[in-house]
Parts: sequence; C-alpha cells; structure tokens
Amino acid sequence: MNKRQALSIVILLLVGAALAALILRARPGGSAVHDDHAHADAREHAVQGRSAARPKAEAGESAHAGTGVRNPSEPTPVPSGRKEPQALMLSEEQQQAAGITVEAAAPAQLATTVSLPGEIRLNEDRTAHVVPRVAGVVESVGALLGQPVKRGQVLAVIASTAVSDLRSDLAAAQRRLELARTTREREKRLWEERISAEQDYLQAKAALAEAEIAAGNARAKLAAIGVSPTANAGNRFELRAPFDGIVLEKHVALGEAVKEDTSIYTISDLSTVWANFNAAARDLNAVRVGAQAVVRAQAMGAEARGTVSYVGSLIGESTRTATARVTVPNPEGAWRPGLFVNVTLLASQRAAAVTVPNGAIQTVDGKPSVFVRIDKGFSAREVMLGLSDGRRTEVTSGLKAGEPVAAAGSFVLKSELEKGAAGHEH
Repeated sequence: MNKRQALSIVILLLVGAALAALILRARPGGSAVHDDHAHADAREHAVQGRSAARPKAEAGESAHAGTGVRNPSEPTPVPSGRKEPQALMLSEEQQQAAGITVEAAAPAQLATTVSLPGEIRLNEDRTAHVVPRVAGVVESVGALLGQPVKRGQVLAVIASTAVSDLRSDLAAAQRRLELARTTREREKRLWEERISAEQDYLQAKAALAEAEIAAGNARAKLAAIGVSPTANAGNRFELRAPFDGIVLEKHVALGEAVKEDTSIYTISDLSTVWANFNAAARDLNAVRVGAQAVVRAQAMGAEARGTVSYVGSLIGESTRTATARVTVPNPEGAWRPGLFVNVTLLASQRAAAVTVPNGAIQTVDGKPSVFVRIDKGFSAREVMLGLSDGRRTEVTSGLKAGEPVAAAGSFVLKSELEKGAAGHEH
C-alpha cells in the first residue's frame, strides 16, 4: 500500500463518521427503520378512524382540509336571533297589518247537514193557465207579458156569440119567472075567493117552480164561464185574472180568433216558489215534511230558508231517488224559476267540548294544526279533528277549551312558517 491509497481510506472513514453523527442527532433514542414503521401505522389508524366516523356524504359534496368543516352527524346549531321553526314572533302591529284575529277555543253545538242539488220551479199550486172557455174574437188586450196583475183584473175582452146566447136565455128565463110568479099570485087569490078551482092554483104554483129552475140554470151557465149576467153587455166577455200574479206567458193578440180551450195566458203567483230536488235513500231520514231547509244559489250569492212541503212516497226506478221540494218565500221575486240551487237540511246535532273556527285550521308538515297564541307570537300545534258543520270544527285532542288561537289570518302564519323553514334549510 502506498501513501495515496492510505490517504483515501482515511478520508472515507472520516466522511462515514460524520454522516453517522448527523443521523444520530436527528433521531435520538431509536432507529430510522423503527420510526418509519411507527409513522406508517399511525397514518393508517388515522385514516381508518376518519372513515368510520364520517357518514356517507351526498353526491357532489367536496371536503376542504384545514377549513373547520362541521361533522354532518352533529345537529345544526340555531344561529343567534333565529326562533324555533314552529314558533313565530309577531308584534301587535304586525298582527293587525296581517289581519290576524285571535279567538278562544270554545264548546259549541255542531250540526251535520245534507246538501243536495236542486232547481227553483214555479209553485204549481199558485199557477194558472187561463182559457176563455168560450169561442170568440179578441176585441182588446189588457195585460202584457211580464206585467203584474191583481185578482179580478181584466186580461182581455172577447166578443162571443155563445155569450150573447147565454145572456138571452137568462133574460127570457127571468121574464118567464116574473110571469109565473104573477100568475100564481092571481090564481091563489081567486082560489081563496072561491072563484076558481084549486087545480088552477096548483098548476100556477108548479109553473112558478119550473120558471125558477130555468132562471137558475141560465145564471149557472153564465157563472160557469165567468160571465156577468148583465143583459146589456151583449156579446162582450171579459177574461179576468184568477189571483194576484205575474203574466208569464201570453198567446193572444188583438183581432185573433180563439177557441174555448185555448190557453191564452199563464199567470203565476211568485210570492212563493218551489225548490225541487231528489233525495237518495240514505238521505231520507233528514228529508221530512216540515223539516227546516236552507236554499242557496251560488250564482247570485243568495240564501233563503223554507220548509220541506213534499216528499215523494216512491223511489224512482231509474234514478233510485225520491222527489222532494221546499217551499221558499219569494217576496221580492229574486228566486227565479230555472235557477240551480243547493238545498241543505239538518241531519244530526250534538255538543262538542272544544271547537275552533274553520279558518283557524291549517296543514303544517302534512298534519292539521292550529296556531296557538303565545307570548309575543304564535306557535303551531298539531291537533286531531272531529265533526264539522262548515263553520266550526271539533278538536278532539291537542287543544283545550279557552286556549287562544289565530281565527283569521292563520294562512299568513303558515306562509311565514314555511318561509322560515326554507331559509333554515339553506
């Protein structure tokens, strides 16, 4: 070995010793291999721990390390100043602006009703089809279509030869009656004075009876057609209204020839009308003669009360319903025949311990709820409902009598509640 080789070996040893000293200074108390295995195990346990603790994330969600992301399994904290989702804080001014009124839950009598479709018809008991009862020619027309008429008012004047003949017969019968009465008086006086025989007196008496019968028959014929017995009226026949009413139909004109059975006027007394409807077998317990009924016309927003005046005794073979009707007062003529209506009748009635107005009930989270008045606001409360009469509804559970609830404007509260829930989710 020469000097150059020995110097190279010394330099290599010095470099190795220096590297060994640096390694021992960086990792005291253990070997590098052991530390590498320990760090690998720690990283593996940390990854497994995070995988077990984190639930399945929604698709598209990304995690950002080092930004303080909240664990999704923990409940969402309510930010400062936000109220619970089922409570709404409103001032008195806000309530008035929203039209919210408060009413206490209270007991009430609730009635179940039956509502059936019907139609307004003429009161046929107060409707007349006026016929002249004699043939003739119309001389004048005194009533027009749609005109109100009074009982006994002249509707038309008809010139009739039949009327002239009847009046002539009556006049002749009356003259024969006067002659028979005079003859009987004379024969009675002669018989009492023993001047004539009793047989003559008896014949005169019989002739008077026959004349009275003939005169009465002539008057009855004129009365049957509604003609006055005045002899100087000649062939003039006055057609008069049978009662107060409205002219609904007119089939006559000046100069027209009419027959005795021609319906020239239809007059109806519209002070009462009929609301006709059909009742199924299941509703017949509520549909009884004398029962009170409410008739409503949605087309004109009108309502009237009446009584059931007729219920059919038979069930129709095709409709399987019974015909019924309600007599409706119509003093102002507002209920016009042909108008479609709904007839409501009382079916049953019972007392309910807790009721609220129908406007207080809203659907919150798919369940019936009311908004109960609390300090400085309202709270939505789920309830169970019972019987309803269309105005108030029974609350069977979830609310006590006397608790104040939002009777009007509850829909505004529901809208505010839903907006608050939507903002809370975002």
